[in-house]
Amino acid sequence: MSNTDNPFSGGYGSAPGTTTVSYGSAATPTPAKPVGALIKDTTTAEFSADVIAESKNQPVLVDFWAPWCGPCKQLTPIIEKVVNAAGGRVKLVKMNIDEHPSIAGQLGIQSIPAVIAFSGGKPVDGFMGALPESKVQEFIDRIASPEGGKDEAIQSALDAAGQAVTAGDTEQAIQIYSAVLGEVPDHVVALAGLANCLIELGDLDQAKAVLEQVPADKKEDAGVRAAEAKIALADQVTKLGDPVALEAQLKENPKDHQARYDLAMILNATGQRDEAADHLLAIMKADRAWNDDGARKQLLQFFEAWGPADPASLSARRKLSSLLFS
Repeated sequence: MSNTDNPFSGGYGSAPGTTTVSYGSAATPTPAKPVGALIKDTTTAEFSADVIAESKNQPVLVDFWAPWCGPCKQLTPIIEKVVNAAGGRVKLVKMNIDEHPSIAGQLGIQSIPAVIAFSGGKPVDGFMGALPESKVQEFIDRIASPEGGKDEAIQSALDAAGQAVTAGDTEQAIQIYSAVLGEVPDHVVALAGLANCLIELGDLDQAKAVLEQVPADKKEDAGVRAAEAKIALADQVTKLGDPVALEAQLKENPKDHQARYDLAMILNATGQRDEAADHLLAIMKADRAWNDDGARKQLLQFFEAWGPADPASLSARRKLSSLLFS
């Protein structure tokens, strides 16, 4: 199953040693039960308390698995061993997606095993596949340093950069991310943040150069994937026409799906995400098969560029689910 085939495709990529998810696949339900003080099973109803709330105390890893998944069985003893050895720096919560598919669907999980790290109530990192113990250890050390938390100075700087982005001060954010990279040249969050800022300024070439510095084993980072998706979209938009002319075409012929598609691309490029998604959903509603299901595939690319937690992604996912499954 590729990203374009999954209506819940999100910011995390697939990797070797994964099994394709098939939501609703048959499995005999078994009650969730605690595995240990640092490791427990969870349910959809308990997810908010076990993961969202608990991640405000220390990072929480969520292991999405299923009984029929061979790679999941390979990863389980490895990740449980590393989590226990971490001595409380991180907790592990396991979720059987056969019994509880909705959270995995909302996060865009398409292959398992998938491990998503939550910190401060939000997903911050993740990986897919049955990684070796050394890689799992590296992952945990990245989200929960041996001293018991991320370096305070760097984290404070990253928080300040995020606040600058939210406030629209892109230049200030660029300076902060650059300062972080001066201390930690391969810091994936800073690299992704800097690339996204450069994209906002329209400097796509420099953004691409920044992304080339991302270490090979961190290419699937959500921020990196989002930046790459934004660049791909920007490249497409440069080939499109005048939005005013496209709107006029649609007024004359509401069934002009190509004009509506092109307008959606331009609206997204100008930050009008909800409107862009609505145009693609309108194409799907009128003609799902148009351009080889092109409207849905493009909407999934939007989701990847916006990120799974973006309000536009959440709103459009709900509309997409209603359209596909009603």
